[in-house]
Amino acid sequence: MISLRDRRVVIAAVGLLLVAVIAVASTFLIQAGDGAEQAGVPTPSNPTTPTPTTPPVPTPTPVLGPAARSAPLPTTAELTAALRGPLADSRLGGRINARVVDVRTGRVLADENGSRLATPASTTKILTAVAALAAVPADFRFTTRVVAGARPGEVVLVGGGDPTLAAGRQPQYAGAARIADLAAAVRKAGVRHVTRVVVDGSRFSGSGVGPGWDADDVSGGYVAPITAAMVDGGRVRAGRTARSNEPDLAAGTALAKALGAPTAVVTRGIAAAGAKTLGTVRSAPLTTIVEQALTASDNVLAECLGRQVAVQTGVPASFAGAAAAVRRTLTHLGVPAAGFHLVDDSGLSRRDEISPAALTATLRIAASTAHPALHAVFPGMPVGGYAGTLAERYRDAGSRGGAGYVRAKTGTLSSVSSLAGIVQDRNGRLLAFALMADRVSATGTLAAEDALDAVAATLAGCGCR
Repeated sequence: MISLRDRRVVIAAVGLLLVAVIAVASTFLIQAGDGAEQAGVPTPSNPTTPTPTTPPVPTPTPVLGPAARSAPLPTTAELTAALRGPLADSRLGGRINARVVDVRTGRVLADENGSRLATPASTTKILTAVAALAAVPADFRFTTRVVAGARPGEVVLVGGGDPTLAAGRQPQYAGAARIADLAAAVRKAGVRHVTRVVVDGSRFSGSGVGPGWDADDVSGGYVAPITAAMVDGGRVRAGRTARSNEPDLAAGTALAKALGAPTAVVTRGIAAAGAKTLGTVRSAPLTTIVEQALTASDNVLAECLGRQVAVQTGVPASFAGAAAAVRRTLTHLGVPAAGFHLVDDSGLSRRDEISPAALTATLRIAASTAHPALHAVFPGMPVGGYAGTLAERYRDAGSRGGAGYVRAKTGTLSSVSSLAGIVQDRNGRLLAFALMADRVSATGTLAAEDALDAVAATLAGCGCR
């Protein structure tokens, strides 16, 4: 006779738990608290300007099936006992910060320094994604324009903050708007001879490099300087790791080539007020970009999402402004302000601090029926052994029991490893968890990942009654 646990593993192995992403809103509808979601209405297109070119929405990514609504609640004593050994693993560096919360009731089921601030690395992106979904309309699309320049032969590329704009035939991001379509619109508007491309990146302000970033973050390809105009996430070419040091000028150069003017001068400047619009393209919807940012842990996308929160809330779209806007949005939702301090929105900065309590509170709010717009954060979360930055994890004996049941955002810096998300336990109860080890050895980060996976797999395998 096959046990309940064995049946769950078999089902996961053959993928029968997967359903369309459109159903995710009903997957995580949990009664948890009150609150009004922030919403807005997109600005209508100016009928006197060319119709924007909008890419098709990509095919939805599969997600895990719904949790059992009648599943029993684990006991605090049993769950704490089950986690005692995994949390004491020496690979975690001797300082672990952890919290496990029942999503439905909010009850804290296990806690190890859960209120202590720690370096979060890319689990920061959970906060950024939730803030973006709360502050920005779900159907929002980044808009990139080309307008007439001040003199003959000059056009101005006006960056709208879209980091996914594609320079070539093979875009880095599914559903991205294309420079080629923008150039076609410019030619259709009657522009035949271009000698100068001006790039207007004034939508963003301040430095393009975040405070507390490591010196090799840009040169190592982890991120590009954050500018309002860029192509392919600031990469030198789609599919490549290397990033441009001047992604705004690289975007201008890509436009010049698409216009058949590869020798045109490319420089920075500001579009004249009231300049005639020659062409417009729009990105995939906000929800798609949020999913892409989380699944691949894309630092550039996360920073641009944070800046859009700043724009939406009327503060400067700089590192400081975006971090403040995300903080204000989250505290309005009910995340305790004492639980996090941000200086960027990707988690690359070592000056960011978040507690496990703040991460689990954010996840629980996102799952609440009080905030349906926030449910879109879950499709982008990597799935253990299946998708995103967890696709190649949950393969060894210590963690494979979590494959298909752990949906979580990873976080990795030198000496830092973190993991935060949701998991179905053995009885089908939905739990939110955050695990943060920020004092592992510089050479032991990957080993710490294995240890964190073992903790999450313990949650998945423990009915703990």
